[in-house]
Amino acid sequence: MSAPTQNAAIPARRSRSWRTLLPSWSDYRDLRTTWRKDLLAGLTVGIVALPLALGFGVSSGVTAEAGLITAIVAGMLAAVFGGSNVQVSGPTGAMAVVLLPIVATQGVGVVAAIAVMAGIMVVAAGALRLGRVVSFIPWPVIEGFTMGIGVIILLQQVPLLVSPVQSAAGEHSSNTVVAAVQSISEAQLGYLPWSLGAAAVVAACMLLAPRLHPTLPGSLIGIVVVTVVAALVDTPLAVIGELPHTLPMPSLPQLSPGLAVELLPAAATVAALAAIESLLSARVAASMDDTGPYDPDRELIGQGIASIGSGFFGGMPATAALARTAVNVRSGGRSRLAAITHALVLLLVVLVAAGPVGMIPLAALGGILVVTATKMVNLVTARSIMGSTKGDAISFVVTFVVTLAFDLIVAVVVGMVLLGIVAIRNMVRATEVSREPIRGQDLPGDEQIAILRFDGPLIFASSEKVFDAAVHIQGVTVVILRMSQLELVDASGARVLSEIVTGLERRGITVLLKGVQPGHEQIFRSVGVLDSLRHHKHLFVAMDDALAHARIHVERERANREPRPTHQLP
Repeated sequence: MSAPTQNAAIPARRSRSWRTLLPSWSDYRDLRTTWRKDLLAGLTVGIVALPLALGFGVSSGVTAEAGLITAIVAGMLAAVFGGSNVQVSGPTGAMAVVLLPIVATQGVGVVAAIAVMAGIMVVAAGALRLGRVVSFIPWPVIEGFTMGIGVIILLQQVPLLVSPVQSAAGEHSSNTVVAAVQSISEAQLGYLPWSLGAAAVVAACMLLAPRLHPTLPGSLIGIVVVTVVAALVDTPLAVIGELPHTLPMPSLPQLSPGLAVELLPAAATVAALAAIESLLSARVAASMDDTGPYDPDRELIGQGIASIGSGFFGGMPATAALARTAVNVRSGGRSRLAAITHALVLLLVVLVAAGPVGMIPLAALGGILVVTATKMVNLVTARSIMGSTKGDAISFVVTFVVTLAFDLIVAVVVGMVLLGIVAIRNMVRATEVSREPIRGQDLPGDEQIAILRFDGPLIFASSEKVFDAAVHIQGVTVVILRMSQLELVDASGARVLSEIVTGLERRGITVLLKGVQPGHEQIFRSVGVLDSLRHHKHLFVAMDDALAHARIHVERERANREPRPTHQLP
């Protein structure tokens, strides 16, 4: 009767583990003590998020309306379903960088479909428990693509600032650097003073307001000042335009099988970015203050649901926004109520203030994003990486350049491959095969015994080096391979070790293995290292035992070489 009971317990354990990926009342267990600070933090984040949502919507190549919808819908869903208590989600600069070339080649109409497709992929990643994968991305790679994103966001504002969007002439390249140069060549000199002035006012407010008081929303103050001036004075500044006074009704984006296949690479890129950025933000937020633990797998599921919901409402893919999350934590937010309040504040703006918001000049939003991009270009961090190891510096620079020239995800892959190559090279350098002297009193015949000590990892990349060092040893009859200092062993390394043993034995040299670690014994047995030994008793734990056995072999070989005495017949 005990077996059925044990089997019944297995599904119960699995169901409990799956429940950790879903919302529960325990998410709000501290609400009685934190709700006041949460509401205030949510209001603060909502004020900060409004201009960013509008700006990133425009910068993505879609609309300010789409950015606002994303901040509301995705912000609400991620707060409820995500794995962090304090994450704030919505449109971000990194996502704008990825979406702009997609919009340029595929059109605005596919953004909602990509949001849904990418969201499904991110949910699947969370369900497969891939939340810890982001920890495999090295710091230089993260900083390289972060700096690249900052430069791209900065360059994306050039077309917005040099001429009105409505009168921008010619088709621009999908590459941000080239498009910025093309826009400068088409700049309208009469427009520049107004646009640069508006951007400068907003930037100045963002930089000066926190010095007066940390809670002053400099971006919102700057936008209000520029919008009021633009309303009172006849200016050529292009504005956001009319916004709806309600959220649109949710609907499934049009997506045929053929279009889904066509959009699959773009959706995979968006999904990868959403996962990376959200998990990095959650990890940083968890270290900022006592915000409680976060579940990376649930975070992926929450961010995926947020993008799916955003797509249903005509929005764009969403990720967690580190800047807004940091504002939330610093403002006292400690539960999900803060992020929920932020979404409700933005919804209230749509319901009661869509008219004034539509009068905001686009150049003012450009000023916000210029400051945001500048903060992402951290020269102190760049100098730290450049002054570290050569491999880290090369990986950082290449990731930065590839981000600018090609694609964000390609940059991450290239950077990781480069660092992987450097790491393997360092592992090869750490691999050594050295001949150790025999400790203790020398005995006759000890010169016929060689102790070869293996240090470091024995992997595919170092196998040739190990083979050359071990197999060509001369002038001995017994070789003791000391394995106790061996670190990592893969199948290629074990195979080469088997070839070393076989090669030495073929030359008449007896091979003894000493100190095979328990973690290596299975691969040695599977690949055939142990079978290549002349006798199964040639495997030792202690060096004294191996050395004693080696001396017996040497003495036996010496005895076999001495001529036997012949007896003469009388």
